[in-house]
Amino acid sequence: MTTRLCRWARRFPRYPQIAAVPARLQSPTLHSTEPWCSLSLSWLRPAPRHLCQGSELAKMEETPIPYERTELVGLVEKAATPQEVLQLWAEQGGSAGDAARCLIQLSLQVLEKGSDGILQDPRCENMLETVNSQVSSVWNGSLVALLRALSMLGLPFDAPLLRSLQNEVLWRIRRLTYRHLAYLVDWVAFQRSRGQENEALTNTLLKQLELRWTELCDPRTISILMSRASLLTPSLMDKLEDKALELSENFSAEDIRKVAFALASQNRRAVSLLRALSYHLNQKPSLELNTPLLLDIAYAYGKLNFHQTQVLQRIAAELLPRLSELSSLDVTRCAKSLAFLKWLHLPLFEGFAQHYASNSEKYSTLQVCNLLMSFAKLNFQLSKGEEFYTKVHTALDNSFQNLEPFLKTDVVWSLCVLNQAKPDYITSVTKPAFQKKLSGGSVGRTENYQQKLLQISAYAQLEPLGVTTVTSAVLLPTSHREVDSNNPLRSGLYTALQSLTNARTQALRTAVKTVYGWTIDGELVVDSENKPIDLENLKAPHLPGGGGTVVLPAGARRIAFVAWDFPNFCLRSKDLLGRFAMQKRHLQLAGFIVVEVPYFEWQELKSDRQKVAYLKDKLWKAVAEDMAK
Repeated sequence: MTTRLCRWARRFPRYPQIAAVPARLQSPTLHSTEPWCSLSLSWLRPAPRHLCQGSELAKMEETPIPYERTELVGLVEKAATPQEVLQLWAEQGGSAGDAARCLIQLSLQVLEKGSDGILQDPRCENMLETVNSQVSSVWNGSLVALLRALSMLGLPFDAPLLRSLQNEVLWRIRRLTYRHLAYLVDWVAFQRSRGQENEALTNTLLKQLELRWTELCDPRTISILMSRASLLTPSLMDKLEDKALELSENFSAEDIRKVAFALASQNRRAVSLLRALSYHLNQKPSLELNTPLLLDIAYAYGKLNFHQTQVLQRIAAELLPRLSELSSLDVTRCAKSLAFLKWLHLPLFEGFAQHYASNSEKYSTLQVCNLLMSFAKLNFQLSKGEEFYTKVHTALDNSFQNLEPFLKTDVVWSLCVLNQAKPDYITSVTKPAFQKKLSGGSVGRTENYQQKLLQISAYAQLEPLGVTTVTSAVLLPTSHREVDSNNPLRSGLYTALQSLTNARTQALRTAVKTVYGWTIDGELVVDSENKPIDLENLKAPHLPGGGGTVVLPAGARRIAFVAWDFPNFCLRSKDLLGRFAMQKRHLQLAGFIVVEVPYFEWQELKSDRQKVAYLKDKLWKAVAEDMAK
């Protein structure tokens, strides 16, 4: 046996042409219509290849015969109308491959120029019959593209030709390139959205995508697949994210947009991939960053709550010169996305306000509401807002009563934050009959809107509106939601306040829920010497029960300690968001001296002694400022 093997080993190198046989023979035999041909050469194996070059075999098998670009195909690609395509086919005719290329070009022309009843044209019917009779000779790329083209032309899903094409794809699916598989996924997802699906083809396709994912080496294929994430399995999406991270350097701006949008649609917050996409997006020239792309990126980042300041600065810089070109939908969409990110760019938002003032007639009521809510969330106070708010009130006067109850509450609350609410708006949402409309939905949502109504009522009571009688929203029960005591900032503040009052529980209240809908982290009453006094018997109009019966002593002051954590501020800023700015304003109007404890100052204090000294210092400064007024 050993002697025979050695003899064969010596003879084999004499025939190097044997190694080239598979490369020449495999493609035609695998596509041959005679079954005995494919069986006779089934022992042939392709040459070894890298995993990342796994699609080479499929590329080699792509054409049943060497594909030659015919004169007809060249003329058809230059045709300007669907009728020209049909006429060229009627004059010259051709093979099934030529018919497939003509149908693909015809679908593009119909999509662009439009043409009714094109499938009933005898010339088109002849093309369909030609393809149907010789479907096995259509090469792979045309086969996949033809499925998409016929769907765009409106050919019924159960048409014999479409069934024949799907069966042919199913037979050839292992020999399709990975890019062809991606285009096929796009078509399958489109058909699925219309309730038309070939389950056998879908299951086989997804299995092939899972097995051959290492063949991915094309950014465009990755972006196509990720844009159809709803069809893919989570494990394949994980692999696609890894491949996208590996190839992100080669992504075009449009590929970056598609991938970011796909991640947002699936709520997949892949931080490493998003960072890589952000870096490469920042390197792109302005010519590639068109307006829809910038708006989609802002939306995706807002949806995923992904903060990347450099990208946001780039978006603002690119959009500022184009503000006049934006539509009302573009403005409200961008403002809403940036509000989700808690990022306030003053020149850009001033531009949004000016855009509305100049084009108010083009804004729908819903768009006006979204713009107001975005401004309120970021506490964006216009430098010259008279014209803006005049047009806002004019737009709302005609449609305010027709707004959905939850949206109406949000709009009034936003106007309160911006200090622009009218008495009529407030009375319309604080009536008991209206309050009952907000009782539907989850418990958390109901409590959230109860708090908003309390804050709207507080605005009417505390702000100088000139309202004599306002229906109180305090009829609603106060929220039973517990304050997060596990928050390090608040728990540390509670401990320091107990030390400040020498553990006298009568002199300190923590996590105080007020009738105004705001929660005070710590409440003290200090005398003229800034020493805490007992609270139990003192009147407290801010409490639901009203407190005790003793009037506040002369010279005494109410102190409200409020902890501001990282989420309470705008991104990369020390400016409070609108909700918390209104809380501070209302507490001050209710007679409190507000002592603010921001996280960026508190986290620098290491010992308990430093924290107590810090609170004392803040307290004395706040009292001194109040006395100076």
